[in-house]
Amino acid sequence: MPTPRPHAAPKRYFTVEQANKMLPLLRSIVRDIVESAADLQRQHEQLSRDGENEESDYYAEERLSLRREVERGAARIEELVDELRELGVELKGWDGLVDFPALLDGREVYLCWKYGEPEVAHWHEIDAGFAGRRKLTGKEAITGTPPRPIREKAGDMI
Repeated sequence: MPTPRPHAAPKRYFTVEQANKMLPLLRSIVRDIVESAADLQRQHEQLSRDGENEESDYYAEERLSLRREVERGAARIEELVDELRELGVELKGWDGLVDFPALLDGREVYLCWKYGEPEVAHWHEIDAGFAGRRKLTGKEAITGTPPRPIREKAGDMI
């Protein structure tokens, strides 16, 4: 018999203020993702180079160790991306591009922030992506939903 799946939390919509208040936490998580993704890319390249020069099993143990590091790194990135999802935001690129669902004049859009930017200052239509980013003017009628409590540990709410 299949295990029942927990109900998905209702989608959260952010105001610009709510999104900006989350940035200290997001900077930490996204920095870890960006750095881990870069490490993972280097490790993949190393494995590819090593795989091309497999004349003997001399480096087999090193390759195995590196493969394990890659697996651990990929699992860590997955955990970090899950943290972002739990917060209600979406990672859109390994360079640290993050979208916050928002409502603009009653339609769904994304507030857009990229790692390294000082604040959330752009938005785009759902299907426009980064190329369709527009600067926030402060005149947009962006609405959100009240924040959900964040779980630190199973059963603990803050």
